[in-house]
Amino acid sequence: MTLVASSADALSATTPTVPFLDVGAAYHELRDEIDAACRRVLASGWYLLGPEIEAFEAEFAAYCGSGYCVAVNSGCDALELALRGLGIGPGDEVVVPSHTFVASWLAVTATGATPVPVEPDAHRPTIAAELVEAAITPRTRAILPVHLYGEPADLDALHDVADRHGLHVVEDAAQAVGARYRGRRIGAAPGVVAFSFYPGKNLGAFGDGGAVVTDDPQLAARVRLLRNYGSARKYEHEMQGRNSRLDEIQAAVLRVKLPHLDRWNRRRAAVAQRYLTGLAGCPGIRLPQPPRDTDPAWHLFVVRAARREDLRRHLARAGIDTLVHYPVPVHRSGAYASTPLPPGGLPRAERLADEVLSLPIGPHLGTAHVDRVIEVVRAWAG
Repeated sequence: MTLVASSADALSATTPTVPFLDVGAAYHELRDEIDAACRRVLASGWYLLGPEIEAFEAEFAAYCGSGYCVAVNSGCDALELALRGLGIGPGDEVVVPSHTFVASWLAVTATGATPVPVEPDAHRPTIAAELVEAAITPRTRAILPVHLYGEPADLDALHDVADRHGLHVVEDAAQAVGARYRGRRIGAAPGVVAFSFYPGKNLGAFGDGGAVVTDDPQLAARVRLLRNYGSARKYEHEMQGRNSRLDEIQAAVLRVKLPHLDRWNRRRAAVAQRYLTGLAGCPGIRLPQPPRDTDPAWHLFVVRAARREDLRRHLARAGIDTLVHYPVPVHRSGAYASTPLPPGGLPRAERLADEVLSLPIGPHLGTAHVDRVIEVVRAWAG
C-alpha cells in the first residue's frame, strides 16, 4: 500500500484498532501452501523465466478468459510495454483519465507519447466515455481507461469510440482483477489489459509484479521480447527492450493465491454491501454507486465528503485507519505541471482529490470492524 501523509496520519501513528488493510492475512491463511511453493522454487535453481512463470501465465490467461498472458515486473511496466507493443511512441497521443494514479500517465510518457487527460463521469470515478471523443486528434493512437477502485469503466461505449476512430483500447486494471463488466471478466477480449500484483492488490505478490493480457498472439510475442531486453534467445536482440521479468518465486506465490481470488473478492463485496447499507442516507457522505451491469472487485471502498479531512481526523481518533486515493491530481503534480489542460481545466479531478476517502476494506476485515467504522462515521455525521 501507499500511505498518504496528512494530519490524520499523526493521530493514527500507533497501531490502529481497525487497520486499512491487513496485507499479511492472506499469507497466514495460506502459509503452508505458500511456503511449499517458495521452497519448490528455491530448490529448483531456476529463478527467472522458468516453469512457474509459464504455468502462472497460462492459469491467469484462463482465469481472465483470454488467450495470452505475459508476466512482467510491475503494473506500470505492463501498461508501458503494452503501449510499446502496439507501436505507440513519440509524436502519438493517448487519452487518459484525469483522476487516476500517476502510473497511468507515466506509462504513456515512458513510451515518448503524450497523455491527454479526460474527466471522469459525473457519477462514477472512471473516465467519461461521452467526453473522450472531443479529446481525439489526428495524433491520438489509444484510449487508456482505468478501472478505478475496482469499478469497471464503460468499456462498450469506449470501444465504440475507439472503433469509430481506429484507436486501440489499453485497459489499466491494476485495481480490478476479478471484476466483471456486463457478465464478462475484466481481461477478456476485446482489448489489451494491464494488471498489477502489488502486495496490496486483490491478487498480490510479495513484491512488485504485473501482467499484460491479450487475445492477440503477435502483441503477446512483442511484449515477451520487450520484457527481456528485446530477446527471445540469449544474446540475440530483435528490438530495444528492457528488463521487466516477474521472478519465479512471485509467480509461484500468485499461483497459490489465484484459486482463492474469487472467494476473497466475494468477501470484499460483502464488506462493501455492509457499508452501503449501514451508511445509506448518512449526511455529508456520498457513497459509491457502481452501475448494475458491473461486478466491481471492490479493491477500495471510496466515499466522498466535502469535509474530508475533518472526517479522517475523526476516524483516526477512533483508531480507524484510512487513506486518500489520490490527494493530488496528476496534472497538479510536479511531474505533469506543464500539461496543457482543456478549456475550463479539470474541475472534476480536482474536486475528487479534495473529497475522496478510502475506508478500510479487504477480504479479512471482520464484521465487527466494519460495524465500528459505520458507527464512527455516523457519529461524525450527526
